[in-house]
Amino acid sequence: MEINKITIEKVRPEQMNEIIEYILNARKGLFPMLDHSVIPWDILKFEESYYNNPLGEFLQARNQEGKLLGVIGMMEYNHRFQHLDYPYDKVVEVARLFIEPECRRLALGTQMVKELNQIAINKGIELMYLHTHPFLKGAYEFWLKQGYGLDKKCIESKFETIHMSKYLMSKEKQKTINK
Repeated sequence: MEINKITIEKVRPEQMNEIIEYILNARKGLFPMLDHSVIPWDILKFEESYYNNPLGEFLQARNQEGKLLGVIGMMEYNHRFQHLDYPYDKVVEVARLFIEPECRRLALGTQMVKELNQIAINKGIELMYLHTHPFLKGAYEFWLKQGYGLDKKCIESKFETIHMSKYLMSKEKQKTINK
């Protein structure tokens, strides 16, 4: 598969149900240990989290035939992890990066992250946060290559969790906030 024949674009309202189904199926494959009868809040409130919120966005990647090959989203960070203190006004959580197995190692994930970063910059996002897990092979290294730094490793809901972030604001503004 050639990466230049893949289109990355924003999810349109009429595609939301297909995207939600894709996310739930991908999640079952990557997280078989979870109770899949419990749907995550951001998926239950997909439109509110990713589409109607000014800080939210959800992207999809498709081949020329229209087959869905990957997704990634960002939503306004709700400070649900009490031990992480990001003192910024515009913080988003990057979530739901899923790439079809046959498209991994083609730089599709990297392209999707770059596109999401540009959208975040255009929206004035100051910090992008995410978390991953060590059992997701290569995920930590992938996010390091995307410019994210380690904030904290800890146990969340019985899973070892790696919290990471990436600043999008200028160094001067970071210095002002950190004083």
